[in-house]
Amino acid sequence: MFESLKLTAMAQAMAAHAGSRMGLIARNVANADTPGYRALDIPSFSEIYKGGGAFDAGSLADMKAGKALPFIAPGDVEPNGNSVSVEVEMVKAAEARQEQEMALAIYRSASGIIRASLGRT
Repeated sequence: MFESLKLTAMAQAMAAHAGSRMGLIARNVANADTPGYRALDIPSFSEIYKGGGAFDAGSLADMKAGKALPFIAPGDVEPNGNSVSVEVEMVKAAEARQEQEMALAIYRSASGIIRASLGRT
């Protein structure tokens, strides 16, 4: 039942996006001292969602599966070829955590509304 609601589908996709981004952030931090490693990121959820409320079917399926296409993040490259900035990655981690919390809040709110409409608390 919940899967057919657009709001819960969006919340699920947002949570998957946050998880995928957190995985890339962890990989970036783990390779902060690896020569030649370039920091990766994925497009923001709003870019995938396209802001107008219409999901691109392929992008939504990718988000639900936790598969967004990563790209090399812009940034300064050190002399050893590494582009990871731990400070930038920490900011991205905070953004991903906030996105995850927002997705959970949306899902919780939708669940509460549905329960209330069914007369359950």
